[in-house]
Amino acid sequence: MLPSVPAPKIVYPLLWALCVSHLFNDAFQSVIPAVSPLFQKSLQLTYTQIGLIATVFQLASSIFQPVVGWVTDRYPLPYSLPAGMTSTLIGILLLSHAWNFYAVLTAVTFIGFGSAVFHPEASRLVYMTSGGRPGFAQSLFQVGGNAGSSLGPLLAAVVTLYGQKNIIWFGILVFLAVLWMIPLSRWYARRLKQQRAATAAPGNLSVSLAGSPEVLLPHNASGSLPNAPVYRAVFILLLLVFSKNLYTVCFSNFLIFYLIEQYRISILASQLFLFAFLLAVAAGTILGGPAGDRFGRKWVIWFSILGAAPFSLILPYVHSLWATCVLSMVIGAVMASSFPAILIFAQELIPGKVGTVGGLFFGFSFGAGAIASALLGVLADIGGVTFVYNLCSYMPLIGLLTWFLPNLRRQPVKGEN
Repeated sequence: MLPSVPAPKIVYPLLWALCVSHLFNDAFQSVIPAVSPLFQKSLQLTYTQIGLIATVFQLASSIFQPVVGWVTDRYPLPYSLPAGMTSTLIGILLLSHAWNFYAVLTAVTFIGFGSAVFHPEASRLVYMTSGGRPGFAQSLFQVGGNAGSSLGPLLAAVVTLYGQKNIIWFGILVFLAVLWMIPLSRWYARRLKQQRAATAAPGNLSVSLAGSPEVLLPHNASGSLPNAPVYRAVFILLLLVFSKNLYTVCFSNFLIFYLIEQYRISILASQLFLFAFLLAVAAGTILGGPAGDRFGRKWVIWFSILGAAPFSLILPYVHSLWATCVLSMVIGAVMASSFPAILIFAQELIPGKVGTVGGLFFGFSFGAGAIASALLGVLADIGGVTFVYNLCSYMPLIGLLTWFLPNLRRQPVKGEN
């Protein structure tokens, strides 16, 4: 297994290219909940079936991501990014011609598998280009994904005006994304060759390609922690991801239906409000990584999850469309800052396993979304969408578990005061 060492300085062109790649990937993923009202109407689907569509999509991604991460830690796959996007292309083409519920499930499975292949190796590439600032790099990468997630409903709003078959036009964008990712894969392949040559050279193992031992894998107190505290901390981090995702899924999958039910607005208008929420999520994400680099991941996790609780508890009792929109944007922005901090915290707990940790947390993130989608769909059929929002408003209180996370010492990056 080759170590995933970062470059001596941040490789901004490649980092921005990865950010755009994540934008492409997540934009096409977010088309699924955005077009749910279209399929609900044309195929006469229940809320439970809507939840199952999201569940199958999330499970297809979550089950494979840890496996892909584990495999690529041992056998890096430079061309996995365009390969994953090709699977997404197949799914989009199938979705545009899905004639029944099961055809929709097949299409979203391909899209979910594409995401599973994309994220672990993209995470490794982000680390390799971070130049010793993994929090900043991961935030920038995440902001690309969140920006893509916010664009998906906006693009889907245009599609719903002209019907399901027009989803096929997304295929052109997906094909362009495949072409976009090929140069990234070529750079990755060259980097791996250089890495093998550097590690094979006598006396070069400790420095490798980093150019300085200060910017090797993040060093913290975790290096001396026994296994039991590490496992406990990872378990707590996964619970925090679950609480965040359960509440986020409540918005991404059911905000459209909630707004239509509560305020009698059109599907198009509700999709624009969903776009505003996801845009706020994208804006909030960029803060989490750099703040974690500067102040510590644990403080960011405290703020981002528990800090959303007052707003989430107020939301069900607000009876104004615009107040609901503003509160949802605040909640989205605050909670979004947690994931980069959680991911880097976990990578610092388990140094040297960038792909495995990335696959585990991205995979669990999607898996938590899958479970939440199915559960919330059933609850919405039983008690209504408003009941679901009331119930989920308590989820940010799980952020209190942050108290039990260990305090990690961060080794300064070379040149940092």
